[in-house]
Amino acid sequence: MKNASKMSHLGLLMVGFLVLFTGCQGMLGPVTPQDRIVLFNGKDFAGWKLYLPDTEVDVNDVWSVQNGVVHCMGKPNGYMRTKKTYQDYHLHLEWRWAAEPTNSGVLLHAQGEEKVWPLCIEAQLKTNSAGDFVLIGGPGLTVDGKDWQDTEKQYVIVPKNKPSNEKTPGGWNMYDIYCEGDSIRCYVNGVLQNAGTKATITAGWICLQSEGSPIEFRNIYLDPLK
Repeated sequence: MKNASKMSHLGLLMVGFLVLFTGCQGMLGPVTPQDRIVLFNGKDFAGWKLYLPDTEVDVNDVWSVQNGVVHCMGKPNGYMRTKKTYQDYHLHLEWRWAAEPTNSGVLLHAQGEEKVWPLCIEAQLKTNSAGDFVLIGGPGLTVDGKDWQDTEKQYVIVPKNKPSNEKTPGGWNMYDIYCEGDSIRCYVNGVLQNAGTKATITAGWICLQSEGSPIEFRNIYLDPLK
C-alpha cells in the first residue's frame, strides 16, 4: 500500500509539472503549435503588446478593434507583437487597406531590443510588394541559392518571384507563411511568392507593423505544420 501511495503521489507531481510546463510555454522558450492557436480573438488585444517608440503617443489612438477587425492608423511607426515567441508554424492572416495603400509588414522571428525596427525577417506588405522578404538588422536567408545576408546594411530586400497578385484597395488579402526550421515560405492569396532557407534566426515574436496609412487585419492564427 505504501508503494502504491508513493506511486500515486509521484503521478500527481508529474501531472502538476506538465500543467505548469504547458502554462509556462512562451516564457521558458518559443512555443511550437500542437493545435491551432488563435492569436487575435476578435475582441481585444489579449496576448499582444502594442509598441510605439514615442511614449507620449497613446497606443489606443493607433490601434483599435471593431467588428472583429484590427484597425491600425499606420502612423506613427510602431508594431503590435505577440507576447509569446513562436517557432515552426503556419501563420495565417488577412489584411486590407482601408484607404490609400502604402506600407506595412509582418515581422517574423523578431527578437532582441524593443525598437523600430527589431532584428527580424519581414514578410513585406508594402503595396505591390507583398511577398518580398526584408532582412532587418543583419539576419541571413538564402533564396534561389543566393545568400542575402549583409550585416553592414540595416535593410536587405529580397524580391518576390512573381508579379503582384494583391487585391485592389478594400479587398481582403491572405498571407500564409510557413516557418519550418530555418526555412520560410510566403503565399499571397494562394500563390507562392517567396521561399528561403538557411535563416539565421528561427524563432521570435510575430509583429504587425504600423508604417504608412490605415490598414486592417483579421483571422490571425497559427496552425501546426503538417
